Amino acid sequence: LYDRSVSDPEGFWAESAEQLDWFKKWDKVRVVDFANAKHEWFIGGKLNVSYNCIDRHLTTWRKNKAAIVWEGEPEGERRTYTYQDMYYEVCRFANVLKKHGVKKGDRVSIYLPMIPELPIALLACARIGAIHSVVFGGFSAEALRDRIQDCGSDTVICCDGYYRNGKVVGSKANADVAMADSPSVKRAFVVKRAGPEVPMVQGRDHWWHEEVSAPDISAVCEPEWMDAEDPLFILYTSGSTGKPKGVLHTTAGYLLYAAMTQELAFDVRDDDVYWCTADIGWVTGHSYIVYGPMCNGYTSILFEGVPSYPGFDRFWAVCEKYNVNNFYTAPTAIRAVAKEGDKWVEKHDLSSLRVLGSV
Repeated sequence: LYDRSVSDPEGFWAESAEQLDWFKKWDKVRVVDFANAKHEWFIGGKLNVSYNCIDRHLTTWRKNKAAIVWEGEPEGERRTYTYQDMYYEVCRFANVLKKHGVKKGDRVSIYLPMIPELPIALLACARIGAIHSVVFGGFSAEALRDRIQDCGSDTVICCDGYYRNGKVVGSKANADVAMADSPSVKRAFVVKRAGPEVPMVQGRDHWWHEEVSAPDISAVCEPEWMDAEDPLFILYTSGSTGKPKGVLHTTAGYLLYAAMTQELAFDVRDDDVYWCTADIGWVTGHSYIVYGPMCNGYTSILFEGVPSYPGFDRFWAVCEKYNVNNFYTAPTAIRAVAKEGDKWVEKHDLSSLRVLGSV
């Protein structure tokens, strides 16, 4: 595969792109202009990322397969969403966005913890052609503000609070500070998660659960057919070495590469349970929790907690609970639990594990 991709890149990528569903096939595989730092893919092609991650599986046996298995931080809190479930959830929230005036090309800032509403929000934006910009849920109000202002976002999705290390962390207060300094913001959707009382600004703030269950919100939303080179999302660098830089990912090339690398690098098979422990606030989470696995029709675990709570065996407990086959994590996480000794690992049956990945 690699040799072919180098010797015949056009032929290789044209063939690979057949695994996506296209509304209209491309006219040209790629245009390379290194002098102006441009490399465009599948020029003239039309497709929708949300359609590729959900709709196309509904006519197959995958319709009732688990797409997202959510494991909340409080033990025992879990939810499973089939591909059919995701279709309804994503369409409903996409229709909420449309009802409130969000349209193709608008930027939507998403400031959420690792809860199911996060991938649902990403896919709802993709469905209507809005450009999402996820801001890691643990970032400060200032970090959120800078990212909202830089991309000119007019919509924010946040939550009341979330769980971390057994404690409830307030989140809406940070979002309020950021929005107060961001005149571009017209509307906010607030997910009820951890229950602290939060102030709601009249005319701007809307409860997610009330909006998606409103009688005029349909569970069907036709996808917006996007150009292959249309923007899909903006994600900012961490800002640790200067001002955060917004990195723009376009539609077709990104989706194809995320799907291919997720399948091939991790040897994922149809009946596997796959777990990437990243946060969706980072590009690893975008690609290897949401877009790659769902485009391929696999089962992806969405984990809210931390590796050390309530014990240093949390990762291994989850692996055992769901019979995880492909486990993808970071050296930082491994170092944090490795120093606590092997006894935490040995408490669990990890015979289901077949592939270990480190980012």
